[in-house]
Amino acid sequence: MFRTALRNLLAHKTRLMMTALAVLLGTAFVSGTLVFSDSVGSAYRDRMSKSLDDVAVSVTAGGGRPGTDARDERPLDNRVVDSIRALPGVASVRPSVGGAAVIADKRNNPAGSEWGSSGANYVPGANGKDSRYPIVEGRGPAAEGEIVLDGKTAGKTGAKVGGTVRLAVDGPVMTKKLVGIARTDDPRVSAGGSLALFDTATAQKLFGKPGEFTELVVSATPGTDQQKLTAKVREVLPPSFEAQSGKQLAATESRMIDEQTSSIRKTLLVFAGISLFVGVFIIANTFTMLIAQRSREIALLRAVGASRRQVVRSVLIEAGLLGLTASAVGFALGLGIATGLRAVLNSTGAGLPDGPLVVEPASVLSTLGVGVVVTVLAAWLPSRKAARIAPVEALAAVDQAPAVRSLVVRNAIGAVLTGAGVAVMLYVTTFKNSSGLTYAMAGSALTLAGVIVLAPLLSRPFVGLFGRLAVRLSGISGKLAQQNALRNPRRTAATASALMIGLTLITGLTVAAVSADRGMATMGPQDLTADYKVSSSSYLGLSPEIARTLAGQPGVAAAVPLRSAGFQSGDRPALASATDVAALGRVTDVRTVSGSLAGVRGTAAVAVSETFAKDHGLKAGSTLPMAFYDGKKASPRVAAVYRDNDVLSDVLAAPALLDPHQDKVRDDQVLLKAAPGRAKDLPAKIKETLGGNPLIKVQSRDDLRRAEAGNIDDVLYLMYGLLGMAVVIAVIGVVNTLAMSVFERTREIGMLRAIGLARREVKRMVRLESVMIAMFGAVLGVAVGVFLAWSGGHLLRSSFPQYAMVVPWGRIAVFLLLALAVGVLAAVWPARRAAKLNMLESIGAQ
Repeated sequence: MFRTALRNLLAHKTRLMMTALAVLLGTAFVSGTLVFSDSVGSAYRDRMSKSLDDVAVSVTAGGGRPGTDARDERPLDNRVVDSIRALPGVASVRPSVGGAAVIADKRNNPAGSEWGSSGANYVPGANGKDSRYPIVEGRGPAAEGEIVLDGKTAGKTGAKVGGTVRLAVDGPVMTKKLVGIARTDDPRVSAGGSLALFDTATAQKLFGKPGEFTELVVSATPGTDQQKLTAKVREVLPPSFEAQSGKQLAATESRMIDEQTSSIRKTLLVFAGISLFVGVFIIANTFTMLIAQRSREIALLRAVGASRRQVVRSVLIEAGLLGLTASAVGFALGLGIATGLRAVLNSTGAGLPDGPLVVEPASVLSTLGVGVVVTVLAAWLPSRKAARIAPVEALAAVDQAPAVRSLVVRNAIGAVLTGAGVAVMLYVTTFKNSSGLTYAMAGSALTLAGVIVLAPLLSRPFVGLFGRLAVRLSGISGKLAQQNALRNPRRTAATASALMIGLTLITGLTVAAVSADRGMATMGPQDLTADYKVSSSSYLGLSPEIARTLAGQPGVAAAVPLRSAGFQSGDRPALASATDVAALGRVTDVRTVSGSLAGVRGTAAVAVSETFAKDHGLKAGSTLPMAFYDGKKASPRVAAVYRDNDVLSDVLAAPALLDPHQDKVRDDQVLLKAAPGRAKDLPAKIKETLGGNPLIKVQSRDDLRRAEAGNIDDVLYLMYGLLGMAVVIAVIGVVNTLAMSVFERTREIGMLRAIGLARREVKRMVRLESVMIAMFGAVLGVAVGVFLAWSGGHLLRSSFPQYAMVVPWGRIAVFLLLALAVGVLAAVWPARRAAKLNMLESIGAQ
């Protein structure tokens, strides 16, 4: 039976090609995902191992907690460094301080990505070099006016060693002399960031406080026990800092890497699973048709003594060989996908490190195993159907119509599944928060499964309606196409279902994304009345000097800075916004529920949002306990309760309350109101006033909306790309079904040609059948996708009140037109093949 299976596989290479392609694409997705995640994890570990080579103990800030004693305020300074250096077993201590430094390129824009513009101190050792940053040209920084850049950033600035570099940290533009160019393994830099190095004193002045550090790296003498050394280091540290051994740090970093790569792997494997699920329909369809075509051969095998089990085994061996071959090629294709994924994700700012592809044996075995198992499972039902055919019946009637009872049972099961799914999704609409997510996922799966099972029943009215239109437009070709599509509704349904799954997901995502985008568009004007928002390209915020500079400029009616600070209220963390409350009404629409914002001044009173007040049982006149992260506390009175505002945080306070609890006072943003008639020219004036500062971002309300919409669109287009694989596989299924259907109807086509059907009419018949199948799958997918998006969208309304379902009819029309194009293109090869059949040879075909 193995030889029989191998012979059948080799005898039907062309007919199995499309099926193999479906398996190949699905397993390529699996292979690419596994190799990609292994490669990224390995690259991270390589970088980590290099950076931890000489690390025996790492000292970092522990984050401090409210309520600790005054010792928490002791800094990590030279006294602590000297204490650690004096411990037995310590070979060296490397103190570090760093932050964000935005370098100006040739056009005064940031030379690095927004989250990758980093600055650090250059710490030369006994040899005058810093092993972390090898100098490739020039020397290291040694004075306040000097800077060292990485090679890529230096190229973007156009500066040469000896020239000048413009940069900003949190305030005005600074100019420093470029004295060297360094090499770095920092993944943020390789992913599009920038690196600026300063001498230690300058770095402390820019990123912290003079004489203080943010991290210490302790190296040990040979033979020193890391755990014991770590315990000794802890004894001399301020309580607000923590020490980890090199081994602990490596284990922690490794866990973080595993978590990061695991989340990416799981997400991508979901889409790989969708592609393979779509492939199941194609595989099952192909083997069903092959078995129908080989019924006489199977009957002869049964007649000469082959058992049912042997027939099943033969078909499954054939499927296994097909799956193994396609999976092997798919694995090789997946290596290219893994390489492309890294480039695509890095283009979106993922910051993945470079490194070689890592091919683990588990990835190879998993890919081959998945491909073989999916192919064999898909061929299992057709193989059982082949084994159940009685030899005499098969010899007497090669092609039997499906039993009516089987369709009745199938329709009953489909009705139950669909009804249950719709009921669950309607129940989901009653949820007021995201707690119904599990129900939504279960309901979506049930609904989709039910529609797939009911597809043969649903195909009849659709094909009948479309067929009547085809008959009017194409005459006999349309009539024949309709009859061919209705001849085997299960086959038509299976082919259309593959396309339906992809379009269901694409439509659902599109409706949800467009609805969220529309909600954000209405959210901006509701709360923000300022003309422009000025913010920083780094996470460190803006110096208060920038707001003061802007406030005095011609054309600026109001410049209102907003800053924030975290605190704890009871056992819950919260965030407070501080600003000039008297001027706040000029840049945002703050509506009070009770009390008055005029009472918010000094340290005595605050205002709270409506949601925060409900959660904490507060009202105007209540006292709000605030425990700040510097260990100090306050108990201001609640002067007002305001409606939730997207510009403000949970609590609104005066700067006098928050500023004393911050290491450095920084503004998160400055909201600008333009003078009448001056709004258009204001952005250019701001840039000019601030000396072309690369740190500054000036965004109008439209810019902010477009930025939010851009994020949604980026995610949506990424989803389109990932789901595109499933749609491509579905298209292959249409081509495969039509090609095999043409082979199955060879004699019939010959007879039609003999009685006068022209070649162009044969082509038109096949094309119309293809279009019917594609449009049936598309219409069904769009309908199910819109329903699932409508019912599931209710879960967003609690956290996103502005969300309202919007059906993007324009995009849906595009989807339907693409499905129409798919139907036409998928029929090109089968239609040409059908039209070229020799009339006499076709009539005599067995």
